[in-house]
Amino acid sequence: MSDRDSTEEQPQGQASTRSFGQEGDETGVQELATKTLHIQSKRYYLDVKQNRRGRFLKIAEVSEVGGRGGKSRLTLGMSAAAEFRNHLTDFSEHYAQLGPANHDNPPDDGRLKSEVIVKENRRYYLDLKENSRGRFLKVSQTVNRGPRTQIAVPAQGLVEFKNALTELLDEFGTDTAEEGQGNVPESKSFRVENKNFYFDIGQNFRGVYMRVSEVQPRNQFRTSVTIPERSWARFRDIFTEYVDRMKEIRAGEGGAQGDEGD
Repeated sequence: MSDRDSTEEQPQGQASTRSFGQEGDETGVQELATKTLHIQSKRYYLDVKQNRRGRFLKIAEVSEVGGRGGKSRLTLGMSAAAEFRNHLTDFSEHYAQLGPANHDNPPDDGRLKSEVIVKENRRYYLDLKENSRGRFLKVSQTVNRGPRTQIAVPAQGLVEFKNALTELLDEFGTDTAEEGQGNVPESKSFRVENKNFYFDIGQNFRGVYMRVSEVQPRNQFRTSVTIPERSWARFRDIFTEYVDRMKEIRAGEGGAQGDEGD
């Protein structure tokens, strides 16, 4: 692992994004979106998911070296993901200011800069490191006394990684019920014919909002609109007006058909 990775460099492309609307492999977990990054000889999957406690982010690193395809994973609540994004900005700026690597006199433990994120029972250790193959950011996660999991990102890919994470945070917010960030109602959903509709309440620095999403199970493509809380009453009044009006129209049509039968 390094800023050129440990083997040959593969072409880097722009992050690709997919949206979902059904549950994934984990019981009770709904997949909302995923981004895929190719950084040198590694692939990274950034998945936004949701369960009964709220939204969270799963990051998976897949090695493409030698066809092994090994995978490492991290899980972050959305507020922890936002803090991680902010640290990525600092780490990428610090990396940009570093001079050429000095392999004859490396820093102690290869460590150039470190930070720690603490969220409830989880700790995340961020270490910008240097070894004989280059510079990289190692991110380790511990849960109470459980095993440590970690991923590593080549230093040259930090900006790309941060941008992909920022796009997900901008769309899905940074707060979840699990982390006690705000007091908002639970999400709801229902199915009509061949479509699923999701009503998600979120909160960010702009305030509380509702995201109404439509998902077609055939292609899992999601479209959505976001409604600020200050507009909910007006939306309710308009919908109520249309519901009442359609009842009158249907009643009138029924009456007209009855007259024709007479």
